[in-house]
Amino acid sequence: MIRSMTGYGQAAFVVEGADFEVEARSVNHRHLDVKARLPRGLTGFENDLRAQVAERLTRGKVDVSVRATAGAALADTVELDLAVAERYLAAARALQERHGVGGELAVSALLGLPGVARVVERELGEEAMRGALRSAVAAALDSVEAMRDAEGAALDRDLRGRLARIEALLGEIEARAGDVQRSVREKLRKRAEQLREETGMLDEARLHQEVVWAADRLDITEECVRLRSHTAQFRTLLEGAGPRQPAGRRLDFLIQEMGREVNTI
Repeated sequence: MIRSMTGYGQAAFVVEGADFEVEARSVNHRHLDVKARLPRGLTGFENDLRAQVAERLTRGKVDVSVRATAGAALADTVELDLAVAERYLAAARALQERHGVGGELAVSALLGLPGVARVVERELGEEAMRGALRSAVAAALDSVEAMRDAEGAALDRDLRGRLARIEALLGEIEARAGDVQRSVREKLRKRAEQLREETGMLDEARLHQEVVWAADRLDITEECVRLRSHTAQFRTLLEGAGPRQPAGRRLDFLIQEMGREVNTI
């Protein structure tokens, strides 16, 4: 069955108390184009994520984004060196007592002094993150594929209905083909009879030739055979299409050929 390239999926996961959400979107594209957006600290998993998408999808422009849904869980932490801070405070008090320097050492100023505070980025377990991320991406892609399958099924039904309509119309055309040829031959004979009455002459050989030419021009047998063959091939491609058997380009080619036969008819 053919598949659409439009799909959406979402999943969530938790690693060491940090909450994440995965969102996958897929739209039409001639090839597979995967774009990944990951938060700082997870960028090392980008290649794994791209490969995982390529294992499941063969075509489409696919955007996968991962974001932390609980910011505090991934927030950087601040570490204080209280010993260094106390030494700064002791030095400040000594200056005041020995040299009579006024003023107080504010907390904000103290935190800005070298060695007192440093920002530490939280690190999550790599293996735990890898497994949880892969499972969540797989769940999101399941939803993407389900939507692509559902839309593909709807397109499949529509296309099969159109094929049936084409074949029905073709049957009507074939049924009328003989009447059209007889009608044209009759018109030619009437025209020849009219010319004979007007001129007194009739070229039987020329009339026969004109009838033969008209019959040849109006013979649509070959076009009808080709059109039936194209519709049969179209239906076969629909039945054989699948995740690893894309049929879009071949179907597009057949549609063009069907259009040529219809125009000729």
